[in-house]
Amino acid sequence: MSASRRFPNDHFLNRELSLLAFNRRVLAQAADDRVPLLERLRFLCIVSSNLDEFFEIRVAGLKEQLKLDSHAAGADGMLPLDVFRRVTEQAHELIAEQYALLNDVILPSLAKEDIVFFRRSLWTAEQRAWIHEFFVNEVMPVLTPIGLDPSHPFPRVLNKSLNFAVELEGTDAFGRSSGAAIVQAPRALPRVIRLPKKLSGVDYGFVFLSSVLHEYVSELFSGMNVLGCYQFRVTRNSDLFVDDEEVKNLRIALQGELPQRHFGDAVRLEVADNCSEIMTDFLLQQFGLERSDLYRVPGIVNLVRLMSVPDQVDRPDLMYPPFQPGLPKVLSKRYDIFESIRKHDILMHHPFQSFSPVVQLLQQAADDPLVVAIKMTVYRTGAESVLMEHLLRAAEKGKEVTVVVELMARFDEEANLSIASRLEEVGAHVVYGVVGYKTHAKMLMVLRREDHGYRRYIHLGTGNYHPRTTRFYTDFGLLTSSPEIGEDVNEVFKQLTGLGKATALKHLWQAPFSLHARMLAAIRGEIEAAQAGKSARIIAKMNSLLEPEIIEALYEASTAGVTIDLIVRGVCSLRPGIKGLSENIRVRSVIGRFLEHHRIFYFHANGRQDIYLSSADWMERNFFRRIEISFPVLEPKLKRRVLKEGLKPYLADNSQAWEMNGNGEYRIKPTRRARICAQELLLADMAVGAINVA
Repeated sequence: MSASRRFPNDHFLNRELSLLAFNRRVLAQAADDRVPLLERLRFLCIVSSNLDEFFEIRVAGLKEQLKLDSHAAGADGMLPLDVFRRVTEQAHELIAEQYALLNDVILPSLAKEDIVFFRRSLWTAEQRAWIHEFFVNEVMPVLTPIGLDPSHPFPRVLNKSLNFAVELEGTDAFGRSSGAAIVQAPRALPRVIRLPKKLSGVDYGFVFLSSVLHEYVSELFSGMNVLGCYQFRVTRNSDLFVDDEEVKNLRIALQGELPQRHFGDAVRLEVADNCSEIMTDFLLQQFGLERSDLYRVPGIVNLVRLMSVPDQVDRPDLMYPPFQPGLPKVLSKRYDIFESIRKHDILMHHPFQSFSPVVQLLQQAADDPLVVAIKMTVYRTGAESVLMEHLLRAAEKGKEVTVVVELMARFDEEANLSIASRLEEVGAHVVYGVVGYKTHAKMLMVLRREDHGYRRYIHLGTGNYHPRTTRFYTDFGLLTSSPEIGEDVNEVFKQLTGLGKATALKHLWQAPFSLHARMLAAIRGEIEAAQAGKSARIIAKMNSLLEPEIIEALYEASTAGVTIDLIVRGVCSLRPGIKGLSENIRVRSVIGRFLEHHRIFYFHANGRQDIYLSSADWMERNFFRRIEISFPVLEPKLKRRVLKEGLKPYLADNSQAWEMNGNGEYRIKPTRRARICAQELLLADMAVGAINVA
């Protein structure tokens, strides 16, 4: 989009406020008593994890704009200061609701199930003795209390680490009396400690590390009087900066930048609600923060660490029922993956269907003497990925292995650096894409020498090559040996690894070259059909919708009479249902057991029913600053599957689908119809042995 092109401000909703609205929908899952109890606790933790990233990236960006006294308005017309004020107000409200839900609902409900978090005031003498022994043997040896005086300035506090500010009275062995100290809790220490059953009197009894430190912190300051001990946590700017114009070696530049992530500018201070005003002001001063950046919480300051609790509790009745992912029918018996792909294109729908065919493709490729080359993109895959092990083995066996590793995948940079090093050690070709453009496309190509020459076997996906997340992210993957798609994929790999002009692709739409223009053309095709009195329909499913030109094209389509359904999990800047602008547009967001992640774009196209799957959301970064692909589903049978599985159930969902209005507000509309839950329907239809949640 041209930087000078502007559309009316009232056509757009604010990105940051929309992101907070998404987290309200996630929090609603924690409040929903139809969700199993331990899963409700997990959703509560997910909100905290999401908010951490929100402050680390989005709020940090706002504060940078304020520091520069920026008056640059977004597409919605809001100035950075106005956005920051509204974000701060709503974030405080959201966090207050979160802790109220934890303290008043979740923890009491867990206690009724014999899962108890013991407060210090309720410890018995026997529990106290055990906890003290744990403190002396396990906790105290790894603590380093730092008294604050001229020779011990305020320590560097790691991003999101647990710390304690201690108010002291008296003098130490050297006659010092600074009155304050900082105790940093090493990350190696568990934040939740399970008590022996005979001491807790319940099936699962826990104490928080913060409670243990509060109780025995005085033992770290012999002979001094502890007046107060307050847990706190600081969130820092975690956006990495690598100058695209100055960088000579992206890998070296990134290695130099990563350690600073832990010590970026502070953007939020969380303190326990019992923290004294004097200590609160002192901490704010140390971190250069204002009162608006302060979040007082009635409980532990890092709820993310409670994510480990469901894994420590053997109560399957309080969790989602387990299921075994199914397989497409063409792969349901013993199969040779190459032969199966030659016969048919294969569509896989995760997590309802297994990711194992992709793993098997790489495994078989590594061992097959006819395979001569493997090429793959890696955005997020996990440090211990089985896919990487197969790539390593293939390289060790002398196959040409080329991996495009995206070093700038946020919060996965260190894991990807490690993967790149391991691959290079065994002779694989590792490239880092194109500086200034994140490689976000999901592509795997296996080149095999067969009777009639080389044949390419392709996997394209909407999600990452990460076997763990395929178990709870919804995504589509396509396996094909189509020569035309194979040639397109090969061209994209040539761009990523070599030099040369971009060439026209037969089937793939590619960012930053053709994807945006092709999407606009597809939308305009529906506009022309509607204006000619023909059927016109757009259905699009994605994570985020922000790009102004696409939004304006959708408005134009709506006024032309095109029926438009948008299924947008997270951020949406489009205003639906506004008379004369978007009255033919409906926006819904589905939040449930699995993270909705696939991107699906359906255009009626005069009856052709064009369906594209993609790695790209409708955001400026995806269209113009990333290397993305959108690929067609060509076989009619597979098109019908995408409609049946990826779109229609979500449009019919009346259980977990939130309808959005033109002001950016969401609600689940009450209905008298039978309950329809898309994710449960898909589990029942495709998974093995799945049990629906009532």
